[in-house]
Amino acid sequence: MSKPATFGVIIGNRGFFPDILARDGREEILRTLEKEGYGNVCLSPQDTKYGSVETLHDATKCADLFKQHRDEIDGVLVSLPNFGDERAVANTLRMAGLEVPVLIHAFPDEPNKMLISSRRDSFCGKISVCNNLWQYGIKFSLTSQHTSAPSSPGFLSDLRAFAATCRVVKGLKNLRVGVLGARPAAFNTVRFSEKLMERHGISVETLDLSEVFGRIGRLSDDDPKVKAKLESIHGYVATQGVPAAPLVKMAKFGAVVDGWIKDNALAGTSVQCWTAMEEFFGVVPCTLMSMMSNNLMPSACETDMIGMIGMYVLQLAAGEPSAIVDWNNNYGEDPDKAVIFHCSNLPKHFFEDFKMDFQEIIAGSVGKANTFGTVVGTLKAGPLTYCRVSTDDLHGKLRAYCGEGEITSDKLQSFGGYGVVKIPSLQALLQYVCKHGYEHHVAVNRSHYGRAVADALGNYKGWEIHHHGA
Repeated sequence: MSKPATFGVIIGNRGFFPDILARDGREEILRTLEKEGYGNVCLSPQDTKYGSVETLHDATKCADLFKQHRDEIDGVLVSLPNFGDERAVANTLRMAGLEVPVLIHAFPDEPNKMLISSRRDSFCGKISVCNNLWQYGIKFSLTSQHTSAPSSPGFLSDLRAFAATCRVVKGLKNLRVGVLGARPAAFNTVRFSEKLMERHGISVETLDLSEVFGRIGRLSDDDPKVKAKLESIHGYVATQGVPAAPLVKMAKFGAVVDGWIKDNALAGTSVQCWTAMEEFFGVVPCTLMSMMSNNLMPSACETDMIGMIGMYVLQLAAGEPSAIVDWNNNYGEDPDKAVIFHCSNLPKHFFEDFKMDFQEIIAGSVGKANTFGTVVGTLKAGPLTYCRVSTDDLHGKLRAYCGEGEITSDKLQSFGGYGVVKIPSLQALLQYVCKHGYEHHVAVNRSHYGRAVADALGNYKGWEIHHHGA
């Protein structure tokens, strides 16, 4: 799991409302953050009145504090125990210049506390703060309810989603990824634009398969790196029935790729998984890719580089491994169910049980002996978030869709890695995918973080985003 987020906290205040609300509100918000495991950077009562932000002087102090902790702060929580001063909030954020996500929260009033001595008017103040942030060009997120108590389940859920948004935004800054091999000729689908990715802060490093095979050729079977990798393969997946020679080849391949990733500071990869690998080297790379993804170094097949970005986004949001699958089959006559499948390199985090096997699809053309290395099994039932990222070369932008559903307990007889998913209004989603020219691959994660992903990619990254079912 990712380390807990640290939030810069701005407590809004306005003089003609009761100051005690700002005092008590600050204490309640900080207690909530501490209880939920989040760090905070906040003015103290010694810095300003009750540690709140009301004047330009307060805003300057708060901005200076945030700048001192720039490397720690993942996002900013603006909390309004009363109406708050909208200019002070906006000025703080502008002067701090953190360029991190901002969540706007307002305390609720109580019907029996509406006299001037106890009323908050945070409901109204939140609208004014948002208006000023809009004028200043500062992007922000909202809680699911316009007002909410810090201890309420709704606000705690908002905090978790916001922390995930912060992780995605931070993780996509100055990202380096690698593509290994050329795009398989039969897969026009996975074309992507390196230039558009670079424009959005994602650098792509390339390595030709011939270079990989050349480096493998210089490794002996008893090289310490090869022996260590072979041991890790045996510790990861059952290999009964797999000959020894392909396992050594996999270990050599894994050792070379590990070195390339380390030397180039890569966060994830995509690999030319067929058919050159099988014809000229004699294994499939699926097990090694599964291991990388399971260790939070996502790896996508068929050189689907931009598809791997979807895996990485979901991994950032959830702090757990992601996979890439095909939208593959209908499931009977249920319009909201479908079969997801790959042949497969899914991380073991997804499986009920799994083992190493051969790649049944291409064994007929290159021979079974050259296709050992897939990981196969049934997917565990549970939550699902899906995301597809794509480069829209025709319009010069990055775009994505995302949403949530469930992996069901429906049973199938199949090969590869497979499972049944249930997604509300799936047919409408498939219509959207087809009409907008999206790929047949989709990244998936065993979590529910669709809201956070849509907020991060659409609101803060400026990508075109379709949040299905929002």
